[in-house]
Amino acid sequence: MVEQTTHTRKNKRRDLTRLVLSIVLIVLCNYVGSFVFKRFDLTSEKRYTLSNESKEIAKSLKTTAFFKVYLAGKLPGSSWVRLRDEMKEILDEYNAYSGGNVQYQFIDPTSLGETKAVFHQLYEDGLKPTTVHTQGGSGNSEQVIWPGAMLTYAGRDMPINILENQLGADPETQLNNSIEGLEYNIDNAIHKIDLKMRPIVAFIQGHGEPDSIHLAGAINAMSEYYDVRLLPINHLLKGLDLCKAIIIAKPMKAIDNKDAYIIDQFIMRGGKVLWLIDPMYAPMDSLSRNGITIAFKNELNLDDQLFRYGVRLNSNLILDLQSSAIPLNGALPGEQPRIQLYPWVYEPLISPTSDNPIVRNLNLIELKYASTIDTIEQPGIKKTILLKTSKTTKLLNAPARISFDIVSRQPDPREYDQGFQPVAVLLEGKFESAFKDRINMSPDTLKLLGFKAQGEKTSMIVVSDGDVVINDVEPGKKEAYPLGYDRYTSKVTHQIYGNKEFIVNCMNYLCGDSALLTVRTKQLKLRLLNTEQATKYKTQWQLINMGIPVGLIVLLGIVIAFRRKQKYAK
Repeated sequence: MVEQTTHTRKNKRRDLTRLVLSIVLIVLCNYVGSFVFKRFDLTSEKRYTLSNESKEIAKSLKTTAFFKVYLAGKLPGSSWVRLRDEMKEILDEYNAYSGGNVQYQFIDPTSLGETKAVFHQLYEDGLKPTTVHTQGGSGNSEQVIWPGAMLTYAGRDMPINILENQLGADPETQLNNSIEGLEYNIDNAIHKIDLKMRPIVAFIQGHGEPDSIHLAGAINAMSEYYDVRLLPINHLLKGLDLCKAIIIAKPMKAIDNKDAYIIDQFIMRGGKVLWLIDPMYAPMDSLSRNGITIAFKNELNLDDQLFRYGVRLNSNLILDLQSSAIPLNGALPGEQPRIQLYPWVYEPLISPTSDNPIVRNLNLIELKYASTIDTIEQPGIKKTILLKTSKTTKLLNAPARISFDIVSRQPDPREYDQGFQPVAVLLEGKFESAFKDRINMSPDTLKLLGFKAQGEKTSMIVVSDGDVVINDVEPGKKEAYPLGYDRYTSKVTHQIYGNKEFIVNCMNYLCGDSALLTVRTKQLKLRLLNTEQATKYKTQWQLINMGIPVGLIVLLGIVIAFRRKQKYAK
């Protein structure tokens, strides 16, 4: 009896010691954990790991950044639930790296009061709704979803739209692209709301460029990042000195040598340029009046300059079967007018396929009467093709005939075999001056002018279409449509092309916000079930998923019972 009592006391002492040690170990781990921070992401593409840029942005927050996310309540399907959950996961990551300075709340918009008034206020705040159509046993139904958030930081508010709409993409791909873009959208919103000094970006004027109302969409979009101005050069040598970047958008008159020299020296000193040039000129009034016009080479005095930088704009016209549409009267003579939309192959819709952050995941980009670009070998200049036409492309050399008659004929695919023609290219490096060995002045005079024959490292983007930056204007009312909104096709498709995002991304990249854009390169693998196989083996996998766990539990119970029986039988 004494021996048994002693054995019992030893067991109690041992158990008490283990308990105390366990408590001490837990307290010690928590104490160390308060100083040492480490998170583990076991997914292959590091789905739940923020980029270094995002971590720095999170750590730089000085006060609370509060996100109101309007994705709570009953959502129409598992895809929307997944988007909501991914948003929560990434905000948790920001919260961890910001030291608690990122807070969020998920809100059901329908719970905020009178639905119509709430929805109107969300729209006024800058959020974009989407209507989801679902089919159920009781018939079809519609639900308005607000896939976005409002960020409040330092006394300012910033809308964040997280749904990536892409024409032609299936819902799962759009969802995946939206999840890929969550980190970028959050970074971008924090970046915009925290901007102190805005670099000056200028639209060059004085050569027949569009006026402010036709550039309103681009100006408004870029004004979130930059101090955007319309600036005539007027032969002033220092006219561009305050600019971080300039945009040469659809000039219709030749740029004389004095202005071209000022632009050249701006580049030599590290200035950035976005060239949006029409190599061909097509009189639209003749097309509207007669149904036919001729496009010919646009003499802008830029060929030699761009050639020296590394590109050549070709004197041709692109026809693409992947195109926008125009309204024409489809009625026969004597009949009532019947306005219909017809494919207009002279207005290509460019589907970005490059992984470059400037164009990654963008919607279709609409061009009008565009031409092709050739790259020229220049030492030290890196060239990256950003945009190409579709495979079904046809080229017309100047002079090129444009006629409404083309819509009355079924296009022959064999004629559209020039595919994948480049229309936008990024150039990076140290450019050589286009005026090197062209100026007949003494070295002292050139030195006095500050002439540089070899430039500092910089970058430029060349697009062979000027209309990419121009928004439509309501006839008679002088009201600008959003950039990327086609007043003919958008009423039918309810889609806005990606022109605005493309222009903003170009300027972000050129102005040194490329660290922000690198977040766009993050890719998530789209792991979809094979619906055919899932349906075929549905019962089999249901039995496996339900039977194996239950079987393992039963087996474990049998093993434990057997061991207990052996132990106490002794």
